[in-house]
Amino acid sequence: MPNIKLFESKKIRSVWNEETQKWYFSIIDVIEVLTESKRPRKYWNDLKKKLSNEGFDQLSEKIGQLKLEAEDGKKYLTDVADTETLMRLIQSIPSPKAEPFKRWLAKVGYERLEEIENPELAQQRMREIYKAKGYSDEWIEKRVRGIAVRDELTNEWKIRGVKEGKEYAILTAEISKATFGLTPSEYKSYKGLNKSQENLRDHMTDLELIFTMLGEAATTEIARNKDAQGFQENKTAAKEGGSVAGRARKDLEKKSGRQVVTKQNYKSLTEKRNRKIGRGGNK
Repeated sequence: MPNIKLFESKKIRSVWNEETQKWYFSIIDVIEVLTESKRPRKYWNDLKKKLSNEGFDQLSEKIGQLKLEAEDGKKYLTDVADTETLMRLIQSIPSPKAEPFKRWLAKVGYERLEEIENPELAQQRMREIYKAKGYSDEWIEKRVRGIAVRDELTNEWKIRGVKEGKEYAILTAEISKATFGLTPSEYKSYKGLNKSQENLRDHMTDLELIFTMLGEAATTEIARNKDAQGFQENKTAAKEGGSVAGRARKDLEKKSGRQVVTKQNYKSLTEKRNRKIGRGGNK
């Protein structure tokens, strides 16, 4: 389960392994946070040599590699380590952030165990994060519901033989294209978003989220009812599910006289809200 964690607003790529019940973190990201180096990859290569020369071969054996998404949106093999191994690595990195980072690691691990015991905690924490960013309660509820709908769809794809990664991305693009007339990549460009760093759904309006949910929920229902197996059959289901939402969107646009797809995004909404606050403060 790939994820992004934040330490002092800095992104740290991570993966939760269900089998080992452990988080695995990108070592490069951790080094960049702790050292603020502009060349974290070189720093890590030098540190590996230093540790090897000092006889830390046992430690290096615990460092693995996983495919993580990079800034260009592509996935590359990246050195990762679990919490215990990272704790030992941090001891070799002189940084004033070392102790705060250790406490952060412990908290991340504890919170994940809590969420396994009580899945509602994950949604609660998600709501708190969006609330702190300034999203409305109504928007947050739709976003959280949309995540549940998306999870149901990807679980369906998994049991029906669709491969994670590229095939998931293709099917998602088919649903989006049929729903909105745009692939996710085209949609991001339309909204003026960074393709690799910004989540499109975090920049959708209420209506855009609703039609996204409809397209994905319809796809899930069609795949089940037709017992779609493999990539090609599920690709057909994706197009049909997206078309259900697409027809509903066009019908609403015709009757309301307004387009559902908009350039509006979270950044522009934040700027608009701040201008209102500023004007209010000058009165």
